[in-house]
Amino acid sequence: MGWNDRTVRACGVGFRLEPLILLNCEQAGQIQKRTLECRNERGGEDAAADIVTTEEQRRVMMAELENGRREEQAQQERAWEREREAERERERERERERERERERDQRDRYRTQDRNQDRNQDRNQDRNQDRNQDRNQDRNQDRDRNDRERDRDRDKDGRDRDRTDKHVEREREKELEAIKDQASACLYQNPHEAQLLFGRGLRAGIDRREQKKLAAKNEKDLRAARRAVTGEEETKEEMEAQKQKEQAANTYDPFDMRVDRHWSEKKLEEMSERDWRIFREDYNISYKGSRIPRPMRNWEESGLPKELLKAVSKAGYKKPSPIQMAAIPLGIQQRDVIGIAETGSGKTAAFVLPMLSYIMKLDPMTEENEAEGPYAVVMAPTRELAQQIEEETVKFAQYLDFRVVSIVGGQSIDKQGFSLRQGCEIVIATPGRLLDCLERRYAVLNQCNYVVLDEADRMIDMGFEPQVMGVLDAMPSSNLKPENEEEELEENKIYRTTYMFRLVRILDEMGEKTAIVFVNQKKAADSLAKHLDKLGYKTTTLHGGKTQEQREISLDGFRQKRFNILVATDVAGRGIDIPDVAHVINYDMPSNIEQYTHRIGRTGRAGKTGTATTFLTLHDSDVFYDLKQMLIQSGSPVPAELARHEASKFKPGSIPDRPRRKDDKVFSF
Repeated sequence: MGWNDRTVRACGVGFRLEPLILLNCEQAGQIQKRTLECRNERGGEDAAADIVTTEEQRRVMMAELENGRREEQAQQERAWEREREAERERERERERERERERERDQRDRYRTQDRNQDRNQDRNQDRNQDRNQDRNQDRNQDRDRNDRERDRDRDKDGRDRDRTDKHVEREREKELEAIKDQASACLYQNPHEAQLLFGRGLRAGIDRREQKKLAAKNEKDLRAARRAVTGEEETKEEMEAQKQKEQAANTYDPFDMRVDRHWSEKKLEEMSERDWRIFREDYNISYKGSRIPRPMRNWEESGLPKELLKAVSKAGYKKPSPIQMAAIPLGIQQRDVIGIAETGSGKTAAFVLPMLSYIMKLDPMTEENEAEGPYAVVMAPTRELAQQIEEETVKFAQYLDFRVVSIVGGQSIDKQGFSLRQGCEIVIATPGRLLDCLERRYAVLNQCNYVVLDEADRMIDMGFEPQVMGVLDAMPSSNLKPENEEEELEENKIYRTTYMFRLVRILDEMGEKTAIVFVNQKKAADSLAKHLDKLGYKTTTLHGGKTQEQREISLDGFRQKRFNILVATDVAGRGIDIPDVAHVINYDMPSNIEQYTHRIGRTGRAGKTGTATTFLTLHDSDVFYDLKQMLIQSGSPVPAELARHEASKFKPGSIPDRPRRKDDKVFSF
């Protein structure tokens, strides 16, 4: 209850309460208590009158309280109504927001459907184009196949006609021989065998052993006829003599050892050219090419290692097939071979055995070189054929510590890549999957020197030629043999190169200092680096045949002094900054003086000193003049041999070329 300033007397003095809008029960109790106090203080009639007045005021106040309560309840209900209205408005707003969200979802759904429809149309269009291309390719392949079959049928018809003509001619000859035999029979019913009484008692041009057999038989028949006439019995001495003659007729004398025996009864060193020709005719073996080795007659003459011969014997191969007789000696000589034979003739063993023999001659696969890839790769058109080749290879390599990995489709390429990274000697794969592994850097072919294409014609017909060429392109060019046989013969020649020893002497004098040795060809870089590595030098290579990652590894090792000799081509001649290079050696002189300048600029950088050494030969005479002028301009000494040489006196092309003097010698400087 609140009292205001206008409250005046109580207990006998005028008492007035301000009307209140809101009174609670506690305030009403306080009013009643105050009224009782006032009544106690006042006495008599005034008190009674005041009580009456107070009761009336209390009723008025209670009425006012009731009105205030009702008003408060009405206000509260109005507030609740406003709150409910606001809640309904918010609900309507949320409904409108959900409606807008549904409209946006509908628009996104329609837009996604349109986008998917366009994508499906594009995909179907691309698929139709691919299908048309495949159909055209298949049609072209079918047309080519039909043309080949037509040509094959035409050739077969021609061979049949020739065979028929030969058969008719042979039948005619038989008829003539029959007529001659009939005429001879009429003239000589029982011809007498002539007995020669001079020389060896044998006729020339007729098999000597057959003549001896016939003579022994005639003598036996003649003695039997005589005994029948005389009635005498054959003595023991005559029987022994007749037995010796028959044995002599069945054996060869030393004169007949060379000619009268079959090739299967002769040793390898006794075989003549005629025997080899008969051997090839017996097994229908034919060759095309030059410098072809003799075929092998049995497994003992194959020249294969004993481990492979043991595996061959365990596999039950008693005798080699014709394709194995012809192809294995060629494979052992590491010749390029195209073998053609019928199905089931043993072609797989014909290329697997020489491949294993070749790998046995290489260094064992270790942790240092297993990252460079396998030694041999076999490609087949189908995964089934590749798995079959893998089984045959594992069977023949069972006594060798070789690892064989099959890379075909239908299997996890990650697992196959893990197997390749663990190292293996032989990889057997389909071209597509192998190329995929090479592109993903799961495998490299840096040391692969042996490639086999099984059923190569089928791979070409199936359209695998781009994949096969991609695999071959992944090999370093230094690993491939020259296509020209004359080039291969030229490479196999052995020369005594004097400046090889000069290079070793310079490197020995250099000690632990770093040096770059420049050559002109990638193959020469690999060969020279391998030779220096065998001599104990810490050598690495840098040329265009290596990948970017391999180049960075070589440069990083050379910069960090893990290698002190870098054998490089002109890849390192420009733009590569290698600090602290003490010596540059031009093992091969470049073809122009600008390249020579870039090479020798790799040393003596940033104010440091360096040395450049160049090996010159008579084949470098085209740059003698420019080299001499460059040395003169730089103030460097000109070697007397270079200054005296005729090619250094005139610019190339300014005067007619003169014949070179054979006695001129050019040394290193």
